[in-house]
Parts: sequence; structure tokens; C-alpha cells
Amino acid sequence: MPSRTHAPPRSGETLFAAAARKNPARKDEVPLAERMRPRTIEELVGQAHLAGPGKLLASAIAADRLPSLILWGPPGVGKTTLGRIVAERTRAHFAPFSAVLGSLPELRAIVAEARERLDYRGERTIVFVDEIHRFNKAQQDAFLPHVEAGTITLIGATTENPSFAVNAALLSRCKVFRLEPLDAADLVTLLRRAAADPERGLGRLGLTVDDDAFDAIAHIARGDARRALTTLEITASYLASTDGGAHVTVDTVAAAQGEDTLLYDKAGEEHYNVVSAFIKSMRGSDPDAAVYWMMRMLEAGDDPLFVLRRMIIFASEDIGNADSRALLVATAADQAFRRLGMPEGLYPLAHACCYLATAPKSNAVNVAWHRARALIAERGALPVPKKLRNAVTPLMRDEGYGANYKYAHDYEGGVVTGETYLPDELVGEVLYRPTDRGEESRIKARLEAIRAAARADTESDPDR
Repeated sequence: MPSRTHAPPRSGETLFAAAARKNPARKDEVPLAERMRPRTIEELVGQAHLAGPGKLLASAIAADRLPSLILWGPPGVGKTTLGRIVAERTRAHFAPFSAVLGSLPELRAIVAEARERLDYRGERTIVFVDEIHRFNKAQQDAFLPHVEAGTITLIGATTENPSFAVNAALLSRCKVFRLEPLDAADLVTLLRRAAADPERGLGRLGLTVDDDAFDAIAHIARGDARRALTTLEITASYLASTDGGAHVTVDTVAAAQGEDTLLYDKAGEEHYNVVSAFIKSMRGSDPDAAVYWMMRMLEAGDDPLFVLRRMIIFASEDIGNADSRALLVATAADQAFRRLGMPEGLYPLAHACCYLATAPKSNAVNVAWHRARALIAERGALPVPKKLRNAVTPLMRDEGYGANYKYAHDYEGGVVTGETYLPDELVGEVLYRPTDRGEESRIKARLEAIRAAARADTESDPDR
């Protein structure tokens, strides 16, 4: 019987994945997005600010001198792909590890092997941890001494902000690379490549795809390469199942997705026009127009979470303290939608939209923080007055920290008449100017009384 040889799996590749790579019949069962995953840094599309020629990450991969790093970005932008590219290029041992499926004993085994590999063969080990934010503090702490000692080089991938998702001690030992959503042109490049590639893509199907159809798929994907390629694959399957030939149009894409492409505009202008009309209608206190434009966005396929985000911003930017409940309504609508989903989630969306449109309006909060930022840019980091400083040691108290500070609750009305809290150079600056609208009128009256008393006190004691 002739001997049978098996190609070994690539570094970081399972036996099943290696078999799929060698077996054409098995290969068809692998999703298009996985088949079209770039194998080299040159194949990578997007992230030119990191992986373009001469950029830091590309140079580190090419030189095989990677530091421990965190790849941070939304789904489908190339985090796992970059990990696999490193696996192909590095001379180090590459150990993939899933924060979802892996366990601490497995991790300890990987570290023990890495230590032995380094001690006896001088071979480095790169540990790639997908979804590192899924690890709790104790699990992340398990990496720390080994990263610090150089036993392993850690590459973590996360969709969450590393400042919150990764322990500070571990984060301080890693370089963070921020990956951005792919723009429409990058997504179209990937889609064209997949449609034409006869080996890994859909080229053997003989598809012809309209430019507008490519643009429509890129619009649906919203920066996510995996979603774009999956949409193309679903559309091709839809054509095959309906005997629809091999011509992909915008209508084909819409039919395959089971949703209307109302108001789709490949340049994106109509999208931004409708968003602008929605916000301006709420600002203009027209609930009829506001809910109309909101539904136009949702019917056109906009993400409801995007609409909710705009309403949360609006509640503070355009209403503020004129009705502080507006922010509560907007955030409650966001929570309710996440629990309900569609279509029931339309109720809290419409509820919040109508409330925000009819609420009294004030941009005083918006003006206040912009003015504060401008003063900081203009005057720099002015020193904190000594009376406001935190006197936690005897030396600080000897230096006058906290001296003459007046505790507001000891005074009538909880206000120290004439006291100042801004840096000395900014005393007298007014950043927040409440309006006469809604609840802010009461804030204005109280604040004017406090400020008037402060002015009177200053005039009676110019050296204050």
C-alpha cells in the first residue's frame, strides 16, 4: 500500500484547518471571509497608518522584532488577521490562545513550554490572545510576570477600550495599536478581490457585480470586512438558489438581505443629510419632523444604536439643564432598545425622539465646556489654589495646602459667600451662563444670586 503523507499544519493552525486548506471539497465549507483572510502584510487592506510601508507595525513584523502589543479595534478590521500574519512571518514559536475557550491551566502549560523553549533552545514564544478583554483581572495577572521577564511576547486582540478592559500593569508593558474601521474604498477592494479569485474566492462562479452593488455591500458592512465578504457570499448563494444568473445588482443585494435599500447613496451624502435634518428638527422643537426623519434613517438601514447615540448627545448638547430628565430618557431608551431589539425597540426610540423634540432647549452646557477648553489651551495648566489642594501629609499642611478652605456645608444655604474656586488668574471668568428656558431658569436665578454676592464681597475687600 502506498504511504500517505500529510502536510503539517501551519504555525498556529489546527489539524482541521490544515486539512481544509489541502482538501478542495472541504474548502468550500469554509466561509468566504475566512478563505479570503490576507496571508501576508502585503495582502492586508486598510490600516495603512499601522501596516503601510515603513510604518511601525509593518516594520516590526518584517524584522520579526515585535514587542508585546494590544490590537484594539471594532470587529472585522484585521486584528486576528494581523495575528496570523505574525504567525506566518515570525521565527518564534506562535501559540494562539482564546480568552473565551481557553483556561488558566492551558495558559500555564503554554508559559511552561515557552520557558523551556527559551532556556534550552533560545527560541522566543509569541502568545496571541484573541478577545483578551474576556479575561478577568486574575487571568490577566497570570501573564504579567512572564511578559515582564521576557518569557513570552504577548499579542492581545480586543474590541474594548484597553484602558478599561486590560489591567493597567499589563497595559503599561504593551504597545497599543488602534485599528480603524475600513473605509468604503478598502471594502470594495476586498470585495472585488473575492469576486475575482477562482481559488479562494468566488471567481469560479463567473459573477459580474455592478459598481453600485459593491458600494451597497460596503455601505451595509459599515467598516467590517468580515460582514462585507459574508454579505457578498450570501448574495451569491441567493442568486444560485433562485436561478437568478450571475449578475449582482443593488436590488439583488437588497433581496438577499431581506431588506430595502431605501435612500441608499453610494457617496453617503443622503445619509448625512437625513441625520442633519433629524437633529435640526429636534433642536427646532418639531416632534413630527423629528420622528419622520428618525424613521427615514431606520427604514434605510441605519443602525438604531447610532440613532440612540445621536439622541444621547443631543440631550446634553442641545437641552442640558433646561430639562435634565432628557438625558435620563435618552439613556433609558438606549437600555430598553438593547433589551427589546426590533421591532419592539421602536417604541422607546420614538418615545425619546418626541420627548427630546418637545423639551425646552439650552446649549449653555455645550458653551461652558468649550469655553473651559479654550481657556486651558490659552492659559495652560494653571496651578490649583493652595486652599483647594489635598493636604494629606504634614509637609503639605506646612506648605499651606488646604489652609483657609471653607467647608460649604457649614454656611447658610450651603454656599460660602464670596469664595472662589477657579485658579487665581481666572477669578471672575464666567463659563456657564444658564438660560431662562425650562428648569434652567431656576438654576440661573440661584447662580446669579451666588455670583452677585461674590462680586459684592470682592468689591468690599479688593485684596481677597
